[in-house]
Amino acid sequence: MSSEEPKIQPSYASGTGSTPLLGCTIGDALDTTARAYSNSPALVSRHQNQRLTFAELSAAVERFALGLMHLAVQKGDRVGIWATNCSEWVIVQFAAAKIGAILVNVNPAYRAYELKFALEQSGCQTLIMVPNFKNADFVSIFFETCPEAKAAKAGTLSAADLPFLKNLILIDKTHPDSFFGWNQILAMGDHVAFAELRQREAGLAFDEPINIQYTSGTTGHPKGAVLSHHNIVNNALLVAECMRIAPGDRICVPVPFYHCFGMVMGNMAAVLKASTIVIPAPHFDALRTLEAVAEERCTALYGVPTMFRAELEHPEFDRFDLRSLRTGIMAGSPCPIQLMKRVVAEMHCPEITIAYGQTESSPVITQTTTDDPIELRVTTVGRALPHTEIKIIDPATGKIVPRGTQGELCTRGYCVMKGYYNNEQATRAAVDPDGWLHTGDIAVMREDGYCRIAGRVKDMIIRGGENIYPREIEEFLYTCPGISEVQIVGIPSAKYGEEVAAWVKLQPGAALSAEEIRAFSSGKIASFKIPRYVKMVNEFPMTVTGKIQKFRMREIMIHELGLDETDRIETA
Repeated sequence: MSSEEPKIQPSYASGTGSTPLLGCTIGDALDTTARAYSNSPALVSRHQNQRLTFAELSAAVERFALGLMHLAVQKGDRVGIWATNCSEWVIVQFAAAKIGAILVNVNPAYRAYELKFALEQSGCQTLIMVPNFKNADFVSIFFETCPEAKAAKAGTLSAADLPFLKNLILIDKTHPDSFFGWNQILAMGDHVAFAELRQREAGLAFDEPINIQYTSGTTGHPKGAVLSHHNIVNNALLVAECMRIAPGDRICVPVPFYHCFGMVMGNMAAVLKASTIVIPAPHFDALRTLEAVAEERCTALYGVPTMFRAELEHPEFDRFDLRSLRTGIMAGSPCPIQLMKRVVAEMHCPEITIAYGQTESSPVITQTTTDDPIELRVTTVGRALPHTEIKIIDPATGKIVPRGTQGELCTRGYCVMKGYYNNEQATRAAVDPDGWLHTGDIAVMREDGYCRIAGRVKDMIIRGGENIYPREIEEFLYTCPGISEVQIVGIPSAKYGEEVAAWVKLQPGAALSAEEIRAFSSGKIASFKIPRYVKMVNEFPMTVTGKIQKFRMREIMIHELGLDETDRIETA
């Protein structure tokens, strides 16, 4: 190679910055802010008509923590929370951390089978829950999960299938005899000396596990990612720094608390920066989110792409003054470029950022900054956060690929989970002996270190030997007039192995046929990328967090097209 030829840079980067990592527990972080900003607003729960200062939040947290200690909840015990967004969720999050109990986040969309798995797999000792979620009666579902609870008295539960579970707490004014009420636990706190809580806190270390979050796999049971104080505190800190969050900022958090997005990037970040958590509703509601931003003068807004789209397309969108917004985060699933541009222009959110990561990385790995040029903030997921290493490898060989080349993104550093709870095999499959977490996401690192996500390793479509990344086709089809949202999946084909299928949601009032979409694509993208199948829909199958379930779309199309036999063809 001649000396004039540029050296090919490998797809490796280590995030830099001036913010040092914090060596403190979650409880320490709350104490620090409560001392310095005691009278500043900490929490606004609009649907509960509750407003707490940091002093009031800290007092509520400590009182509930004392109540849990009265119930004999020990350091390392698992405390489950099966609830929608509310002030009590935030209080439990910090109270459990103060006594060293491991919070187990249970998805509010879980029903009897899934709930039992999470409680059993984690060995939950205490379960805190709300009475209902949408049209689901949580108490009835729990009794279906654990029939012994119907006849038990509060605190005396003994269940054959859930031997660890002793205490049930209902976030409500009334409750069955087998449950303690929320206020009862607060009252119990009066029987425990504060000195005992201080002694418990003094025995905690920031590297200890404090949270289990179940990740929803497309196959098999969910896996419980174990996160430490150190994981959660520092990821929240660095995410907040990217947005320049400061005291006085007001963060609207319509994303669920049971997920890292709400709990870490929302609640923890707000506490660290002495800013306000604004809860617009118990679960996502576009209108109530818009009302919260406008009436609470929020400066930051969080959401997954489907949430931002629902807000922008709400019939009453134009009546809200959103000019208080400055920043926020769009994350959770691939963020379409056209949608980002609309959020910047129409929601008056000039410093909106994109964050990328997963539960196993606490969750954020890369993020754009508020002063990144708009082109970078709509076309990439930013650079590695400080104290975070990333590399992009060839999944087949494990070798780092040159910059500009697609491969699997891996990360290493403080953010990587401690492992999957009681699942050593899955942990070894996700985190290699050198400490690298393999994300399963296909990415490209540009020359400047900014990364673009091209899709999931498992989502890649291989048609007649051609590798096709759904994200690329989705971004292209967003430029087609009339299309509001599009998702691309691979469908089995006896001839080509796989064919491209598109699910398309049209903008209100738009009329567009499958033939017109294919005609729009002809000559603009390679012919093998043009969708063979186009399905017009009003909605997509998705999780409660707003993540599209592509595996369900694939299953539905296979069934509708009668391709079950083709799907069973074995390949090498």
